[in-house]
Amino acid sequence: MQPLTFHPILKRLRWGGRRLGGILGKPIGAENDYAESWELADHGGDQSVVVDGPHVGRTLQELVRDANQALFGRHAGLRQFPLLVKFLDANDRLSLQVHPDDEKARHVDPDENGKTEAWVIIDCQPGSRIFAGLRPGIDRPQLERHIRDGTIEETLHEYQVQRGDCILIPAGTVHAIGAGILLAEIQQQSDLTYRLHDWGWRDANGNPRELHIARALTCIDFDRGPMDPVTARAVGGAGDHQETLVASEFFVIHRHRSETEFRIQTNDQFQILMVIDGTITLWCDTDSRELPVGSTVLVPAAASEVRIRPHTTATILRSHLP
Repeated sequence: MQPLTFHPILKRLRWGGRRLGGILGKPIGAENDYAESWELADHGGDQSVVVDGPHVGRTLQELVRDANQALFGRHAGLRQFPLLVKFLDANDRLSLQVHPDDEKARHVDPDENGKTEAWVIIDCQPGSRIFAGLRPGIDRPQLERHIRDGTIEETLHEYQVQRGDCILIPAGTVHAIGAGILLAEIQQQSDLTYRLHDWGWRDANGNPRELHIARALTCIDFDRGPMDPVTARAVGGAGDHQETLVASEFFVIHRHRSETEFRIQTNDQFQILMVIDGTITLWCDTDSRELPVGSTVLVPAAASEVRIRPHTTATILRSHLP
């Protein structure tokens, strides 16, 4: 089973912009609100579809059903592709929100998952900020009081981000992506979001969006506190500079930076590669393809060793299950 590429699923939302097309080469239209490009999705009606090759036109769910062992290897038996992979263009601030963990998500929908996610900053405007976690000492009664008083922003841990930062957002963490940020997101396969605060936003008719304060409060982990950018851990790599960004119970994320050819083993599990800078050529057996910035490729567990040759210096995110 050779590496697979999929058509992006583009999402237009009020906080989007045009960098998904301008920087990442996505096929956007003339509008100015392209917010998300779902690169790998197996979530209800949102299904990634194979671009070419022997499996052209098939959905990710069909591959999970019909090629389970080849796709998952040591993780065979999964009934849903476990990770949702996206690019996001936050031209404006997103709402302040929280996601449930697996247990709380399945109280809402037995087929839904919790949502732990991680962001890698691809580009950001000067002064762009991330809101990640509550300030130390903020408990539920204090947060409820600030919500009633309209001062919830005083409870938030926030900081300026830089290109290359990685932020892990475990389920139960209050968070928001600030304006001016383009990022890659790796997360559990879920789309459950509860809004706590929307920064006073109103639509053209003066109407606010719905908030989900009661549900959000039941999901927040008040013991977690602030979430700062992760500290990358350098690991050995053959021909490239490799570091581990995240090693959680739901996914592992590595970052490769190289200007020379290097190799990736599947280790009997799928590998997701996202090109976030530069252009590469990828070889796997007789399969060869050029992947510019913004490309995502799924390397199945059954694929043989992958060789990657950057055209100049390139940066790749590689994600897999623990």
